[in-house]
Amino acid sequence: MAKSLLKSFEGIVRRAHLYSDEEIRLDTTSHPFDERNIHSKLPTIVRDLFDDGYFAQATFEAFKFLDKQIAKLSKCRKSGFKLMMDAFSEDTPLIQLTPLLSESEKDEQKGYRFIFAGTVMAIRNPRGHEHSFSDSLEECLDHLSLASLLIRRIEQASFEIKT
Repeated sequence: MAKSLLKSFEGIVRRAHLYSDEEIRLDTTSHPFDERNIHSKLPTIVRDLFDDGYFAQATFEAFKFLDKQIAKLSKCRKSGFKLMMDAFSEDTPLIQLTPLLSESEKDEQKGYRFIFAGTVMAIRNPRGHEHSFSDSLEECLDHLSLASLLIRRIEQASFEIKT
């Protein structure tokens, strides 16, 4: 009898996954970059700094990379805020993200212009100009997620990011 109960229990356990919406995760040691879908084109130094606990520096390197990529794609010699405002101008964009035919498309271009410029001012610059700046792990992942989103938006507009 004990053997048949054990057999029944085993059968129930083996079928339990059929009655759950929960995804079975076999890899419990995934990296936070994988969990957050951090863009693979960010330089390896970003992940190295992150892994070593230098979160503010990892963020800084990611946004320096983004700035350099925008400068290359736009063929503009400026950097930072001025670069982003020129590169993503809705009137004469150097990097055009939308067809700019409708007001909505112009608004999207303008919105990304301010997002790109804002990330330089609010995220990159403080880490480049202040000493002893620190970020938590979660803040860093949030910043890197934003950088990844911006890289993907550029790629979506058929521009190639080169590492």
